[in-house]
Amino acid sequence: MAGRKSKFFVENNIKELKWNVGIYIRLSQEDEDNNGDKKESNSITNQKLLLEEYILDKKELYIFDTYIDDGYTGTNFERPGFQKMLDDIKKEKINCIIVKDLSRLGRNYIEVGNYIEKIFPMLNVRFISVNDNIDSYKNPSSVNTIIVPFKNLINDEYCRDTSMKIVSSLNGKKRKGEFVGAFPSYGYIKSKTDKHKLIVDDEAAEIVRMIFKWNVEDCLGKVAICKKLNELGILNPTGHKKIELHQNYNNKGNDYTWTPSTIRNILKNEIYIGNTVQGKRKVKSYKIHKMENVPQEQWIKVENTHEAIISKELFERAQMLGKKDVRMNNDGEVSKWAGILKCGDCKKAMNKKISRNGYGKKYEYYICSTYRQKSSKMCSLHKIRIEKLEEAVKNEINNQLGKCKKINEIIETLQKENEIIKKKQTIEEHIIKKKMKIEKINKLKLELYEDWKNEDITKEEYKEYKQKYEFELSNIKRSIEKIEEEMKLQIENLEIKNRWINEFKKNKKIEKLTREVIETFIEKIYIFENNRMQIIFKFNSNVI
Repeated sequence: MAGRKSKFFVENNIKELKWNVGIYIRLSQEDEDNNGDKKESNSITNQKLLLEEYILDKKELYIFDTYIDDGYTGTNFERPGFQKMLDDIKKEKINCIIVKDLSRLGRNYIEVGNYIEKIFPMLNVRFISVNDNIDSYKNPSSVNTIIVPFKNLINDEYCRDTSMKIVSSLNGKKRKGEFVGAFPSYGYIKSKTDKHKLIVDDEAAEIVRMIFKWNVEDCLGKVAICKKLNELGILNPTGHKKIELHQNYNNKGNDYTWTPSTIRNILKNEIYIGNTVQGKRKVKSYKIHKMENVPQEQWIKVENTHEAIISKELFERAQMLGKKDVRMNNDGEVSKWAGILKCGDCKKAMNKKISRNGYGKKYEYYICSTYRQKSSKMCSLHKIRIEKLEEAVKNEINNQLGKCKKINEIIETLQKENEIIKKKQTIEEHIIKKKMKIEKINKLKLELYEDWKNEDITKEEYKEYKQKYEFELSNIKRSIEKIEEEMKLQIENLEIKNRWINEFKKNKKIEKLTREVIETFIEKIYIFENNRMQIIFKFNSNVI
């Protein structure tokens, strides 16, 4: 039925007022049927039937529209259905609102009272609450009785009590290590038999392992890792959930590329070592639905609740790197001294500088970043030439290694950690999965052709789907090429990484100072004035 504005009209010489009605229906989590124990079901369908039956024998009431808010709390009036109804009231499309009971309008007793006592009368809107026997037009006193605010207060208290029970129940589950979120972190999915239990998502887990490996073993920063993942055509966590897992993941936009913040969150997430950490954020109150951060000491953490994706040792190494100021050089590689070289006085990073003398000869050196970027009054120069730095550090490493009682043990452990076969296996498994996708799409293409020939689909539909499949095939094939290139680079990098170990085993000393050597043995290097330095080794005094 098309809507029309209310007006007086003459029928059989009797003046009668017509009302354009807006039926308002709301259902939220706290209003579920509780297995039918409630006297009257609160379901959307039953609310609608009840209100339509009420209107059926009342000729002055004309249904203009039905406004529904399904899954919205009554404490907040910023609901899409309610706001649309208000908009239609302001446009004079409706002048009567009917609800099942006061709790459907809302559960915030101050706001509900404000609407039925002030806003609706001011807008000349008739308000009817069927189960409460309230009708502001036929029985104005029904709105102003003491019963109405008392019922609103009870509805408000019911919502507060329910909210407290829900929070208490969820916190109890969190303390037992049960997962209570809607979507697990990238790398995990919910068990089909127990929604509070996490199981490993094999495909995403491989990507998580690659991210930690690139960061810790290859010394790549967040930006470099993003670039590699995007070049390999790997979907970010949002894309993986929506496209590959077909989950109803409510996230705006369709940009499925990786960002540094996503990498940072993965590298800091304890979920990957088998720990469940929840309660990082909470709703401000049952009436104010704004999220706020919770202090870290109040987070709920339970260890060993599910299968780990990476080792605790690898995770700890990633945390140590995250605390360092790691930056790239002009070639896109991690600087040899990044995160290691610090000013001995202010403890801030040292900055690299390049200068030329009067003859045009270039020389490089490091100076204090505080001195360079802030003020010479806050710290002094702490200048050191790179040649002098490298020579001094290399000599000191060799000196310490000469004293090391367990050097052969350390070297063997390092070499085992860097076995090429383990790295190759991970990448080869990823390629196999990509090739399985190609087989699946080729099968779909064949079935598509048969559907067209059998006239199950039109020629236009065939062309559309065929083009879609071919585009997807092209992307996967490019991705495989990138992965194969990555495997080649991985092998080359591992060979380089092992080169200094093999060199040491042969010559019993370090001949060339590399990033890998520095990362392996040194925690920090502090530079003081007059080229004086302090080297903090990772090995304790009992070993070296």
